[in-house]
Amino acid sequence: MERILVSGVAGAGKTTTATLLAQRLELPRRELDALHHGPGWVKRPEFEAEVAAFTAGSRWVTEDQYSSLLGDLLWRRADTVVWLDLPRATVMRRVIRRSLVRSLTRTELWNGNRETLRGWLEPDHPARVAWRQHARKRATVLDRAAAHPHVRLIRLTSAREARAWAEGLARARVTSAP
Repeated sequence: MERILVSGVAGAGKTTTATLLAQRLELPRRELDALHHGPGWVKRPEFEAEVAAFTAGSRWVTEDQYSSLLGDLLWRRADTVVWLDLPRATVMRRVIRRSLVRSLTRTELWNGNRETLRGWLEPDHPARVAWRQHARKRATVLDRAAAHPHVRLIRLTSAREARAWAEGLARARVTSAP
């Protein structure tokens, strides 16, 4: 696993898992939301070029997002996809809690952007996106996996399974150290 893409709907834990993999496997990590969102939630014009540049490298981990802008670039370049195919109830609980905390604490996310309570009414709010795209994401990942047979697909279907898998990586890393 040298070029890892972490897939899943909003709230599945892509960012957390990508961060953990980067630490455990000592891989460079780029967060696509940070590259995409400029001030005022406007797409940064450099987004596609920056993603193309870092994924041209031999080692990286990132989230499977923005396919409407990137097409299959990430899947073509990945050697492994970790698919967080969690139940809708788990995802919704996570994304609602996360967005609520971010809105109430006014946590800065990327380039000065913050979630707001008013933002919950927008169609692109993460909770709405997670609900709307949950089933579609499963079909999309299966289609992409079929189109990219070189990619090793690791499907994790519960939070417990994802934790156990990540802990197994940690144990393997410790045991393989000299």
